[in-house]
Amino acid sequence: MQRSVIRKHGIKEKENFWTRWFRWQGSHKVHKQFKDRLFRFLFEEDKEALLQIYNALNGTDYQDASQLQVVTIENAVYIVMKNDLAFVLAGTMNLYEHQSTYNPNMPVRFLIYLASEYQKVVQEAEESLYGARQIMLPTPQCVVFYNGEKDMPEEQILRLSDAFENKKQEADVEVKVRMLNINYGHNKELMEKCSVLAEYAQLIAISRQYVAEGMNKQEALNMAISYCVEHGILAKFLKRNRSEVVGMLLEEFDVDKYERSLRREGYEEGIEQGIEQGMKLGRNLEAERMNKLVIVLSEQNRMNDLVKAAQDKEYQEKLLKSLGL
Repeated sequence: MQRSVIRKHGIKEKENFWTRWFRWQGSHKVHKQFKDRLFRFLFEEDKEALLQIYNALNGTDYQDASQLQVVTIENAVYIVMKNDLAFVLAGTMNLYEHQSTYNPNMPVRFLIYLASEYQKVVQEAEESLYGARQIMLPTPQCVVFYNGEKDMPEEQILRLSDAFENKKQEADVEVKVRMLNINYGHNKELMEKCSVLAEYAQLIAISRQYVAEGMNKQEALNMAISYCVEHGILAKFLKRNRSEVVGMLLEEFDVDKYERSLRREGYEEGIEQGIEQGMKLGRNLEAERMNKLVIVLSEQNRMNDLVKAAQDKEYQEKLLKSLGL
């Protein structure tokens, strides 16, 4: 987008404050990049484990993990089964996300993910979206694996409709997200069916225990990993990826950094809301001034001035100033 001023009817227009501010905000806005969390890294590395967790969640018994292909959408894990048409596994679109803090907005986020993916499905379909034949879509399955320290139930369903303002009106759209507590000791049946998930829960619990003892975080996490390797908890994975795992755990266990991140996100959100409100106020004030200008010029039968003011921003401002508007 060019920064130059706009030309209209051959007359140069000055950019107003809000236009410049909005352009600056759009070009400088921080795009948050989520680093790979240990959970995603683990299941991307181990397709057998990913197939295992799919079977555990769905009561299926698929065996060929080589047919699994992992696709990531932002920080969600999306599973597809590779074949001639690259079908989504068993006709379902599986979106898994790991959370260490409770987030009631997950249904909205999954809605955005799904809309993006369904758009691709429609674009690749042989049938037209406006045709008489039904375009088949993979059935969505949205799951959040929660392992934060806040006490949460074994399982709960988050609904998009919880965010709707008018509770009396029945919603025509719904997204359900299954949130599972995967802290060590929770959801034992699921853990029994997916040993890697159970061992991941153990790793996090042991890491928290060592960190809680007050020693240097890096030292504590290295000791936790050594303990897990010695006791056969994700041993092969930890031996192969020890340095990466330590780095990811340090990021997740750095409470001060996490809290600073939350404050920064809140600050940025506050700025965005302030800018939006300011722009709205600016538009309202501008519209009010222009309405008054039109009324005054019309009452004074100054139609030529009115036409010129509509074409020439500088002349418009001059009239507004002279009329005290």
